[in-house]
Amino acid sequence: MDRRKFLKAAGAAGAAGLTAGCLGQFGSQPYVDGDVRFLMSPTEPQDQMTAQYEPVQERLAETIDAVDEVDIKYAANYAATLNALDSGTADVAETGPFAAALGVNSEKADIILQREAYGGWTYKSVIVTREDSDIESLSDLEGETVAFADALSASGSLYPLYMLKDAGLEIPDEPGSPAGANFDPNWSSHASAMEALRNEQAAAAGVGYFIASGDESEYAEGIREVASEDGIPRAPIVVSPKLSDDEKDTITKAFTEASDEMYYGADGEEGTEDDIWFSGVRERGVDTYQPVIDVAQELGYSEDVFGDADE
Repeated sequence: MDRRKFLKAAGAAGAAGLTAGCLGQFGSQPYVDGDVRFLMSPTEPQDQMTAQYEPVQERLAETIDAVDEVDIKYAANYAATLNALDSGTADVAETGPFAAALGVNSEKADIILQREAYGGWTYKSVIVTREDSDIESLSDLEGETVAFADALSASGSLYPLYMLKDAGLEIPDEPGSPAGANFDPNWSSHASAMEALRNEQAAAAGVGYFIASGDESEYAEGIREVASEDGIPRAPIVVSPKLSDDEKDTITKAFTEASDEMYYGADGEEGTEDDIWFSGVRERGVDTYQPVIDVAQELGYSEDVFGDADE
């Protein structure tokens, strides 16, 4: 398979995130200008993630000798992240699997690491509804509003759309735009999609299981599963293709050689609310994300889609 030909997917939702307000504060060069710029994935509230990633910021600062400053910013969405990496206005980022595979194939990002969480290297995508909902199967969602995460999220967009198509529904012509669907899709973030479901602004939500699960039960109170898809490779860490091989290697080692304290959040204590969501990393490339590529191909999302969205 020619990876350069497999897909490009952002659509209207992705393009909307490419605003000067989100990216204008970054510099114009990779980290050889004395700064390292890390973009957090927009999966949880910004303040919460900033506390989680404080030790990552400290780790990069202490590991990269030539660095004057390490900035950690909250990305608008995955499309904004890919464009920042492509332009060199960001150096390293976390993304979803779909966005990362897309970034490699469009030469906007290089995958360096896969993350581990909750004891595994794979995770689950779910379509959930409220416990008191009349939705019993995916076919019941025809004509209904379905909330999704970022348009380029694997667990919060790509796999839920795959499940809906497999159930016989007509899915959007491209992720991020409702055109072609026989239901009403809305994209935002994992947390916002769940909020829309709870507030009865959506009949169902397609999200990563991590945002829908409860502390002591399989699902959070008031939430039940309609469908799920397991075995998705957990999200990677990616770098700008403008970085040198030595710079990429330095960032890779900053993560792989870090102590467990890097995962404990701003308070430095394990098991508290500001712990980062993942617990380990390993070196991996785009081949690990082949299952995600296969799903995108099954959906028919080709590179023509993304090409129009970010030009």
